Amino acid sequence: MTSQAKLLEDTGQDLHRFMAAYRELFPDDVLTVREPVGPDQDVTAAVWSLAAQGRHPALVFDKVEGVGAPLVTNLFGSRERVGRMLGGVPPAGIHAEYQARSRRMTAPREVASGAVTQRVSRGPVDLSELPTIRHFATDRGPYITNAIIAAEDREAGIGNLSYHRSMVHSRDEIATSLHSRGHLWRMLQAAQARGRPLAVAMVVGAHPLFMLAGAARLPYGVDERHVAGGLFGAPLEVVRTPKYGIAVPAHAEFVLEGVIDPEAHAEEGPFGEFTGYSSDRSTNNLLRVETLMRRDDAWLLDVVGGNSAEHLNLGRIPRESEMVEKLRERFPGVTAVHYPSSGTHFHAYVALKQSRPGEARQVMLGLLGWDPYLKTVIAVDEDVDITRDEEVLWALATHFQPHQDMLMVEGLPGSALDPSASGVGTTSRMGLDATRGPAFDGVRARIDDAAMARAAGFLARAGRR
Repeated sequence: MTSQAKLLEDTGQDLHRFMAAYRELFPDDVLTVREPVGPDQDVTAAVWSLAAQGRHPALVFDKVEGVGAPLVTNLFGSRERVGRMLGGVPPAGIHAEYQARSRRMTAPREVASGAVTQRVSRGPVDLSELPTIRHFATDRGPYITNAIIAAEDREAGIGNLSYHRSMVHSRDEIATSLHSRGHLWRMLQAAQARGRPLAVAMVVGAHPLFMLAGAARLPYGVDERHVAGGLFGAPLEVVRTPKYGIAVPAHAEFVLEGVIDPEAHAEEGPFGEFTGYSSDRSTNNLLRVETLMRRDDAWLLDVVGGNSAEHLNLGRIPRESEMVEKLRERFPGVTAVHYPSSGTHFHAYVALKQSRPGEARQVMLGLLGWDPYLKTVIAVDEDVDITRDEEVLWALATHFQPHQDMLMVEGLPGSALDPSASGVGTTSRMGLDATRGPAFDGVRARIDDAAMARAAGFLARAGRR
């Protein structure tokens, strides 16, 4: 572990300490906006403008009108930064490091108090205290993009964390969507069968490793808070919420505690989703907030919505890590897997060294079967840089014959947010074999390393004249 990584890990589980250390270690990777900005799309516009320049720094806004606290965003906009969060691994090592840490699950450790218990409102709650901003002109209004909902089914002995877009509906109500029909939805159905609402706690802002844990892909009944312990390398420190006793991070910024009534609904959406489209597909669930916990100096930790690098990285790094592990266990010839930003969550590229004909097809079928979001997988040879779309498209242009190198499967479950999918969320899936194959006739043009080194030298000297 590098000294820089050690300093980051020594910040514990507190976002403020993490940001202070990160700013000191990597000052060029944190951009602070000191002049006042507006709460209506200004933050998103800044991220989009920087991304157009190929820049993805962490952003700190000192003054956002109406927010009353610093706003931090785009923490996950850079894979290099995510690697630093995970102990200083390079981007290519993120998958292995994430899986290794998340496998070392550690149960949370309950503490008597933490930063989030500094100010506790037991009702009536006024959600105007909760800072929110509007991200896109097409959004219904200001949204909470970093809402991680914690739920516990004590009768079944399980707990769960999951992300859900949310917006303030009234003084003490939050409108949210469970459109993924994931584990929280299943827990809500179980509560409904028992004839009662589901007690939950919404965490808005916490250490980035807790956020990565919230995006983990786990079997039903496996608790993401245990994954957080693995990522931290120490038990997640938790406090219990005042009314329902749900374990939440002791050093969170805000925690909203209440119930989701399966019979109550409130309209929410449209909201700019990872597809790059504004989506109004929603379960329109209603969270009645009964207590509000927060730290005195709470920040608004925002996740950039839409098809931003941050939104995509946060959602797909755990997914990629799982897929890479599965594929390499079954297919040792797989050398790399990449989910490109251009394909949101619907495309994946896989590079492999084939040991026999047809192996690329088998690998693609594995990915298409394991990941319910994927619609298209492109397989290429190991010498193709799958982190560059133009390299993959070159392989597709020169190695692929549609009549023999394409496979397709119809009528499978897909993402409810895919605007091209059917009304019930079914999709078709496609694999494109852009490997050279055993009968391929061609030698890739290349330049010697020595010539590249000479060119680098004389071009650098030319630039100084």
